[in-house]
Order: sequence, then structure tokens, then C-alpha cells
Amino acid sequence: MIRHPGARATVWLVTVVAVLSFAVGVVNIASQEVALLSAYVPESIQRLAGFTGAMTGFLMLTSAYGLRKRLRAAWYSTLVLLPVAALQGLVQPGTIPVPLIEIPIPASTPLVVLSVVSIPLVASGRSQYTESWSLSTSQLAALSALVGAQIYGTVGTYALREHFPGVNTAFDAFYFTLVTASTVGYGDLTAATQIGRLFSTSVLVIGVASFGVAAGTLLGPAIEARFAAALGQMSEAQLSMLEDHIIVMGYGELTEPILEGLDEARTSFIVVTPDRERASSLRDRELNVLIGDPSDEQPLYDAGIERATGVVAATNNDAEDALAILTARELNPEIRIVAAATDRQNIDKLRRAGADAVISPAVIGGHLLVQSALGEAEVESVADRILGTSGEEVEEIAQDEPEDA
Repeated sequence: MIRHPGARATVWLVTVVAVLSFAVGVVNIASQEVALLSAYVPESIQRLAGFTGAMTGFLMLTSAYGLRKRLRAAWYSTLVLLPVAALQGLVQPGTIPVPLIEIPIPASTPLVVLSVVSIPLVASGRSQYTESWSLSTSQLAALSALVGAQIYGTVGTYALREHFPGVNTAFDAFYFTLVTASTVGYGDLTAATQIGRLFSTSVLVIGVASFGVAAGTLLGPAIEARFAAALGQMSEAQLSMLEDHIIVMGYGELTEPILEGLDEARTSFIVVTPDRERASSLRDRELNVLIGDPSDEQPLYDAGIERATGVVAATNNDAEDALAILTARELNPEIRIVAAATDRQNIDKLRRAGADAVISPAVIGGHLLVQSALGEAEVESVADRILGTSGEEVEEIAQDEPEDA
């Protein structure tokens, strides 16, 4: 999720450009007025820009959504679509009257201006978009089947064009395949021979099957994700994508700074908590959360503990943390487990439960406060370094500190 104010403004600006591109394209499809470059651009190109402008706006809305998710692929697609939208605006016809001065200006002027302004803003925010977007094996297979069916129908129809009156170009063959496979069937292009009808039947069967599989495989996870989000859960597809992540078991007073630190470090993580209200709140912030007791095996299996790199147990209940640590250690003996002890006497117990490292925030905080009260000037600098430095520097500090704390 985008949290940087500049990045959020960029997303909104791209969204406005997308809406303008769609609106101007729709308005100018049948416009008879002149364009900015009407003297240099053929009328057919101006008309084509109206159709493609609306399509560009739709694609850019999808890219804006991807930018909000910090997807690197959305960043690349936006950089491609913005210049396209500006060029389409230059050649699209249509004007709007300006109040007071009563001079008509091209309707696409705001689109051109905002598109040009957005390009450097998007380009400068490259570091904000680090999330990868990938398709599962089944989704790739479904997409390949859909594309393959379209290629099969287009090539076959063009090769058999003598059996299809009205099919003269490759685009005619593509159009026939699309309307046939999608079951639209306008009837303007039909087979005139037995061979043509047999081929049309094969296009219909293969096309409908590929469309159905693609719709279920590609759109199914998105629909599942929406239902899961409404229930404060993650979908199975989202859970399967987690890898090399951190599992935060439970939610307590220490959990929020832990989540902030993991988010700032751009580390993938998931929170496992039985608290439905807390889970819903975390989902509203677009954080990964799974409803379940972290001391049970199934929630940790669902959270991908076999693929995780670490586990953090830091609730206010050391007994619950110990049970969760025992379960996590049993499911993945090699994983690194870090725990926070609320009571000092439970440090050794949590270690025996299976934690690799146990930290007592109360003990450390009390130690720093006492040393500061005794006039140790370096104590505050140590605290500042811990609170304001990176994870590697904090690890160096921890190595310099005595382990008996």
C-alpha cells in the first residue's frame, strides 16, 4: 500500500488522466470538429484516436490501481501509457467553449497537459514501486490457452478465407474469431461452405472452452480475494504467494512497532491472530492477516511456515507465546524464532520452548533508564541508534551488548 504523500498524489493524478482519456475518447468518437494537429493528421487517424483513447483510459485505470499496490509492473505500464494518452489527445477532435473569452479550445487540452506533467512525477517515484506481480502456473496455462485459441482461429480463418465471404484481411479473421469464440455472433461474417462451418464449429468449441477456463482461473482468485477481504481473511491464492516472509504470531502492545519496522524494511509478513476485529482493522490497512490461533498447526500451515524465514512472538501473554513457539518449532525445526518476554522470569522458559532469541523490552528499557539516570551520556545515543537506524546497524548494536540482558 502507498503511504508516501508524493506517491499517493501521483496515483491520484494518474487516475485523473485515465478518466480524462476515457471521457475524451468517448466524446470524440463521433465528433466532426478539428483536432490540435488536424492539418497534419489524417481524419481516419483522428477517428481511431477516439476509440483507442477510451481503451487507453481503461488500461490506465488498471495501472493506477497497480500503483496503489506498489507494483513495479504498473509503474512500467503507466510510463508507457502516459505518452500514448498525450499523443492521442493531440490528434483527437472536439472542442469546448471557454467562459468569458468565448474562445473554443480543444477538449483534449487538459488530458495532454496532465499527461505530460505526470510523466516526470511517475518516473521520479520508481523506488516506491517494488512489489512484483506474478501469475500462478494455472493462470499462465489459462492465459496461454486463451491466446492460443485466438491465434488458431485467426490464422485458420484467414487461410480458409475463400470459405468465408467478407473475410479479406487478417483483421477480418481476428474479428470473426473474437465474436465467434465469445459467443457474440453478430452474423455479419459466416461460413459459406461445409468446410468453413466445420472450422467455425472448432473455433466455437475451443474458444468457449478457453474463455471459460480463463475467466475462472484469472478472475476467480480476484473474486475470492474480495470475499476473503470482507471477512478479514486472505484468500488461498494470496497465501500461496507468500515466500521468504515473517510470521507474526498474535497481536499485543509490541506488535504495532514490529509491523511498522517490517513495513519500513520492505519485508513481506503476515499476522496470525484470533481477534477478528483486530484482523479486520489490519486488513483495512492492506496488511496480510490470517484469523486463527497461532498455537494451532493449521493457521501456521496456511501462513506458509514451511516457506517463511522467521517467526516473531510478541504478545502480552508469555504462556500463549510459548505454546505458539512450540507449534512453530515443531512445524519447521530450521526456522528462526524471536520472542519478547513480558516477565523477566519467562526468558529461559521461552528459550526452552524453542525460541532462538528472547528479548525483554521491560528489562532493556529499565536498564537504559537507570544508566541514563546515573549520568551515562552514551545511553541516549544507543537508544537513538536503535530507534532510528537500519536493521543491520541494530544487529551490530545487539552484538555489542551483553547477552544476559
